[in-house]
Amino acid sequence: MNKQDVIEWIEANRSDFIDLADKIWENPEVSFKEFKSSYYQAQYLEAHGWKVTWDLGGLNTAFMAEWGEGKPVLGFAGEFDALPGLSQKLSPDPEPVEGSEAGHGCGHNLLGVGCMAAAIAFREWLEKTGHKATVRYYGCPAEEDGNGKVVIGSAGYFKDLDAAFNYHPSSMNKPAKGSSLAVNDLHLRFHGVSSHAGGSPHLGRSALDAIELTHVGINYLREHVTSNIRMHYIITHGGQAPNIVPDFAEDWLYLRAPNRKELNAVTDRVIKIAEGAAMMTDTGLEVDMKSGSTNILNNHYLADMHYQNFKVIGPITYTEEELAFASRINSHFPKENVENFYKRLDVPAEMEAEVAPLKDMPLMGLNFPANDESRIGGGSTDVGDLSWMVPLTMLNTTCSSTGAPGHSWAITAASGMSIGHKGMLHAAKAMALTAIDLVENPAHLQAIREEFVKRTAEMPYTFPSPDQIKKPDHFNPVRKTH
Repeated sequence: MNKQDVIEWIEANRSDFIDLADKIWENPEVSFKEFKSSYYQAQYLEAHGWKVTWDLGGLNTAFMAEWGEGKPVLGFAGEFDALPGLSQKLSPDPEPVEGSEAGHGCGHNLLGVGCMAAAIAFREWLEKTGHKATVRYYGCPAEEDGNGKVVIGSAGYFKDLDAAFNYHPSSMNKPAKGSSLAVNDLHLRFHGVSSHAGGSPHLGRSALDAIELTHVGINYLREHVTSNIRMHYIITHGGQAPNIVPDFAEDWLYLRAPNRKELNAVTDRVIKIAEGAAMMTDTGLEVDMKSGSTNILNNHYLADMHYQNFKVIGPITYTEEELAFASRINSHFPKENVENFYKRLDVPAEMEAEVAPLKDMPLMGLNFPANDESRIGGGSTDVGDLSWMVPLTMLNTTCSSTGAPGHSWAITAASGMSIGHKGMLHAAKAMALTAIDLVENPAHLQAIREEFVKRTAEMPYTFPSPDQIKKPDHFNPVRKTH
């Protein structure tokens, strides 16, 4: 069984993977509540001879499916959580599903099944060729809010991996050598004294005032941090009525920075601002570090291997109907979205008219774009933490239109139809073929490990407070009933 046979095997079994991805898309579940999504995947793997272990790190929607024996041990890390507020029909126009609140606006229905399909195809190759390896698929919950991989990793489930695979739906096909932002997810809770806001305001101590002063301080801090620091927040509780001085108020913040060292420094400064606000308002302050994740450490050698296998697979082709669907989605967003997309890739402006809205972008490898090694994306993911525990590179494949913003209804729409399906299977092929290369030529594994050891020595990894992450205290009801 050669690489072309593996590509054909994935195509021959595409209906199984598409059906599973659609089943998860039709039942969107937010972080730590992926009861059906995790069960669907685990049930399929168990029925096909994989050994399934549940409740990794105490998370009841986390599982590991394992097959094979010996070295190398290769892991495929999937996700399946949806996002709140992004319900959407299979339509190129914004149309929420009545009665449904969540939606796969980050394409995790594709992400998880794509990684799972790669693991299954790799196993098929091992069986047919007689090569030895241990294959694992990790069903990882709460990437969007909770950072499940941090908990799973701190419990030791990744420590013996020789390499790990992951991809993310995108509007382009490319391996990655850049990075992301590390993030801290924290709540600030202020406790004051309630009073009649009109009759006796002098007796009250406003917890809401403390939050507003904290925001003033954060916004002044923006002038004194580097340009790639991100600080954003919402007030989750600000009081009960205008005529009652709020005795409790809660702020929810995401703080982001290029690495954990810078992130910890800016987090300390934000907490000092909150402490100052508490002093000014004579209120009490409770700081709850809900979770955190680290910037991605993409393995450059492994990214080069993905690029070579992209060339083996060839481009994705689209039907006229799919291109029309993507073009209609793009029409809902500013034209600059698409123009900026091409500018980010260093594609000349005169090419814009020649490139279809969903056409595969050039596979530029190391030059995608020219400064890809230093490029830092604005998002964050707990895949970053996995990449500091084991060699990994985060692959991207085209699963949505070029104009669709991340975390939007437009991503939900494409993730439930053939555009997303094609990108998912493209990723599965690239990851499976690269896993084959690692087994057939152990020198690749050695090179990947040497790079990993050298780069992690420069900035040793520490877990971002996994013990503080709130874990669900209920049993998975879907597993219980089945």
